Amino acid sequence: MNFSKQLKKYREINQLSQEVLSEKIYVTRQTISKWENDKSYPDIHNLVALSIFFDISLDELVKGDVDIMKNVVTSKKMNQDSLKMLIFLLLAIIVGIPSMLIFSWRGFSPFVILSGISMIFAFRLESLKKKYNIKTYKEIIAFTEGHANLDEIRMKRNQKKDIATKILIVLVFALSAGLLALIVKVLTEFIINH
Repeated sequence: MNFSKQLKKYREINQLSQEVLSEKIYVTRQTISKWENDKSYPDIHNLVALSIFFDISLDELVKGDVDIMKNVVTSKKMNQDSLKMLIFLLLAIIVGIPSMLIFSWRGFSPFVILSGISMIFAFRLESLKKKYNIKTYKEIIAFTEGHANLDEIRMKRNQKKDIATKILIVLVFALSAGLLALIVKVLTEFIINH
């Protein structure tokens, strides 16, 4: 991404060490290092602080990154991994439950294998989300397109609410998967017994 190069360029133009810059915008030196090495990306608050400190526009600081971010937010890869994760989880339930009922403990392997494949796609999806800090990019896009001001963005970024939402999504998904497993089990037993 261009941000890392822009940050290093403006830091060096102003003859600042990573440590001095970090003190000026109230982050750690390690954070500046991570930004310059593309290990992480600053949130909108820090981007604004850097643009004010260097007296440059936000556009100049993230030059070219907004287009990259838009592509990441709507990435086909993320959509494909999400779909594959769901398909393999459904297959694990639809194939695995009857297999366990018919073959006892030996029928457990299809469920484990299909669930494992589903988990691989789930981890890949989470890895992509973490790598590109999707939530931060959405904030930057909203900010640069003028859809929200900085205070609105900060208010929307409620970590407790984010955690509660994630927990709710996992619970609803788990309950749905459990209900589907129960339906498949009942139907399989009905078919076996009749």
